[in-house]
Amino acid sequence: GQLVESGGGLVQPGGSLKLSCVGSGFTFSTYAMSWYRQRPGQVRELVAAIGSLGDTIDYATSVKGRFTISRDDDTNTVYLQMNSLKPEDTAVYYCNARHYSLREYWGQGTQVTIPS
Repeated sequence: GQLVESGGGLVQPGGSLKLSCVGSGFTFSTYAMSWYRQRPGQVRELVAAIGSLGDTIDYATSVKGRFTISRDDDTNTVYLQMNSLKPEDTAVYYCNARHYSLREYWGQGTQVTIPS
């Protein structure tokens, strides 16, 4: 299986970005999908997650109310809409797919930069 992220970039504080992650080579609809990020010098952290049925959604406290995760199983895509971006949101964002059998896949990451 493979995950390919896109949509990262540089945006001014208060701006928005929408990340996309397309999966292939596995049954996308049966996997829970998540977005993680790794800020400079820090460990990778969970940002948002959506269950395989789309009925369970969780967010890190730091992004709740600003970020929205969604999925489209017809196109094997998971999205992360990021609004009201802050310099502390600067990180490499990774897409993750996890099956209940614990099989998982990671994307290569996309850089998001919010200058201070």
